[in-house]
Amino acid sequence: MTSPAVGETPGEVEEGPAPGTPVDPPATAVDGSSSAAEGSQPVVVESAPVVESAPVVDESAPVVDESAPVAPTAAPRVSTAKRFAAWLSRIRPSWLRPFRAWTLRGRIVTAVVGLLAALCLVIGTVSVLVLSSYLIDRLDAQLNGVITRSTSYADRLYGSGPIDARIDGIVSNPAQPQGTMGIVISNGTVAFGRVLSSAGSANEVTVDSTAFKNLRVDGSPQSVYLGPALHEYRVAAVQLLNGDVMIMGLPLSDANATVARLTLVIVLVSVAGLLLAVALAELIVRVALRPLDRVAATAVTVSEMPLDRGDVALSIRVPDEDTNVQTEVGKVGSALNRMLGHVGSALAARQASEQKVRQFVADASHELRTPLASIRGYSELTRRSPHQLPEDVTHSIARIESEATRMTSLVEDLLLLARLDEGRDLECEPVDLSMLLVDAVSDAHAAGTDHVWSLDLPGEPVIVPGDRARLHQVFVNLLANARIHTPPGTEVKVGLVPADEEQHRVSVTITDNGPGISPDIASTLFERFVRGDSSRTRSTGSTGLGLAIVHAVVEAHGGSVTVESEPGSGTTFRVELPAEEADQAE
Repeated sequence: MTSPAVGETPGEVEEGPAPGTPVDPPATAVDGSSSAAEGSQPVVVESAPVVESAPVVDESAPVVDESAPVAPTAAPRVSTAKRFAAWLSRIRPSWLRPFRAWTLRGRIVTAVVGLLAALCLVIGTVSVLVLSSYLIDRLDAQLNGVITRSTSYADRLYGSGPIDARIDGIVSNPAQPQGTMGIVISNGTVAFGRVLSSAGSANEVTVDSTAFKNLRVDGSPQSVYLGPALHEYRVAAVQLLNGDVMIMGLPLSDANATVARLTLVIVLVSVAGLLLAVALAELIVRVALRPLDRVAATAVTVSEMPLDRGDVALSIRVPDEDTNVQTEVGKVGSALNRMLGHVGSALAARQASEQKVRQFVADASHELRTPLASIRGYSELTRRSPHQLPEDVTHSIARIESEATRMTSLVEDLLLLARLDEGRDLECEPVDLSMLLVDAVSDAHAAGTDHVWSLDLPGEPVIVPGDRARLHQVFVNLLANARIHTPPGTEVKVGLVPADEEQHRVSVTITDNGPGISPDIASTLFERFVRGDSSRTRSTGSTGLGLAIVHAVVEAHGGSVTVESEPGSGTTFRVELPAEEADQAE
């Protein structure tokens, strides 16, 4: 049997239609009103059988030649999942980029704390929901007892007669808990409303019947908000013998307060736990990553070593305690040690090979000096002989003497570079750069009268420690480079800037307004046998050792040489040398 709604008498219940008759059941509200329109009849639609129609053949359509090549079919459609994955891969770097820029320590700590936060959230949510469900079930059990007592009392007191003010006895029953609410709805309106106070008296309350509009009259508990005065109640509605509806309820304030208190405790404990987890995770990760820091420190130390030249003793290794292959960091440390061993072996082999080449060049240069001197001597002796020689023989002997002189210069340059590569100490004496530049510019002016030479010197002499002969060769080579590789009429300026209190380095600049240096050879300009053109003649080209000697001599003095050039804008060579200390100058 269907339970009557609030405000509906037993005599008003009509029997349902015969089985099999399609009907639209009216929706019964709490106040007994029906939402179905009067006189509405259900519409029964009978489905007719579907007859499949035969396909219609168009005889006018062209006949398809099966032997003709078949056009390629369209590409299969990409599934929605694949399109979503492609879209996600495109947007992922944008929001993951800040996280990827973090350190490994920060990412590990963040991940651990994030997992703990998610775990705390899940545990807290489950705890709150379980406690709330438990409190609601316990309150429902109390409410069922209240309904049973109140219904029995009201039926004995009133029977089928109307309810009067004696409803107070239902609410103020000694067995009823504090805050019990009793409401009687008669004919769709609230007839009586009482609430049991803390003093044990039933106080009258005013409640709008619309609050119970969707309440089922079957004794099942439901939660209802009754306004700011009563707040939320757990209520149940039953129908009395006289047809009225009695609603009994218990307040949810205690249960809600308990749940709120538990939620606050969980939040505070979770926050404190997460803060403690951050500190502990930071400490544990820092200790765990110390071996990785030591491996990184070893790699940084090796990266700062000059490995491009000289005898490199690559003895730095990762400590043995950080090379345990049973751990991830140990694998990295062991692999780095093996790599350093291979690099050290390669550097040693390179150094040995270079040393052999240097020794060969030095020995060959030394051995060639005597034969070249003999060739030059015999050539000059033959040329000065009192015997009359044919013109072609005289020309040939002159060419032999010229090429022997050129070969001697090349051998001397190679021998000088070999000695500098071996690290032989140069002479160290105070050198007046001002007078040195005056002599070098004078020699350049005598050799290149078609160029414009200028010299800018400070008022006081500039003294640097070094080898006077080698420094003179540096500036002679630079000025010769400017003279040979620039057209006539080029202006060449030589400037000398004394050392200041901060840098303690003397700067010499040689600037010309010539065509400049090609960017293709600017980066390799100071390497050996690098030429500005492919010519090997002395008139237009060079041996490619002049600037290499400049670079080697300047570095042997503890200085540096740089070049700044743009095609069509001229070239500037800058030589910086350590200045002489004040006490040495005195």
